[in-house]
Amino acid sequence: QKLAEVEAEESAARKSMVSTGDRSAKIRTYNFPQNRVTDHRINLTLYQLDAVIDGDVQELIDSLAIADLNDKISQSGG
Repeated sequence: QKLAEVEAEESAARKSMVSTGDRSAKIRTYNFPQNRVTDHRINLTLYQLDAVIDGDVQELIDSLAIADLNDKISQSGG
């Protein structure tokens, strides 16, 4: 019973992550004239687009990991 509930919650969470494909549901914007990259999921803007394109994405990865951890904590009620 409990396993079925957990699986149903995980399934619902996965379905909520799937985008409709609508342009307004964008994940990230790359603005070359301003050397800016914005991740819309976590409201992070970096003025280091050239570095990101060169593969220096650690700050982006760390910010996404922190946002994911915070989301998991808030979902668990902690």
